[in-house]
Amino acid sequence: MGREIEHKFLVAGGAWRAAAARRTKMVQGYLAGGARASVRVRIAGDRAWLNVKGGGYVASRQEFEYAIPVDDAREMLESLCDGPLVEKTRHFVPHGGLEWEVDEFHGRNEGLVVAELELDREGQPFDRPPWLGPEVTHLPRYYNVRLVEHPYSEWTAAEREPDAGRDGRDPDAGRDGEPDAGRPA
Repeated sequence: MGREIEHKFLVAGGAWRAAAARRTKMVQGYLAGGARASVRVRIAGDRAWLNVKGGGYVASRQEFEYAIPVDDAREMLESLCDGPLVEKTRHFVPHGGLEWEVDEFHGRNEGLVVAELELDREGQPFDRPPWLGPEVTHLPRYYNVRLVEHPYSEWTAAEREPDAGRDGRDPDAGRDGEPDAGRPA
């Protein structure tokens, strides 16, 4: 069984840019995004994948990923995925012996920048780069599958704050007002 252990953070400033070793443009869409799992198609450069994730908005969850032909991925993005598609540039930034992935979003999510770190095991220690902001792994609105439903360009000023929701209202609730805690990204 595949398992992803990934933490998401906001970034503070642009100091990470100078440290980026490489970058690639990505476009992705979702074939399904339900309470138990999401199914994503992604094109990154000249490669494409079909990805299945399950387990909700948590750091450790099931993940299965399969390479697919780019032409098939393009057709799926154009004809099977609900919009808007998620467009981003992924910057690969080495720090502390690990590789951080800093996603700079475009299109309807322009202005959002999220750093992700995949670890080999739960509880694995890591060095926090000085440009790292607060952790948002636990906040569903920062997951790509949610950015399709509620793009960053539509977020309120309160939703753009990582501690939004401390006033008793849940900005990560579904459209019906109920929390979507079990929904994977």
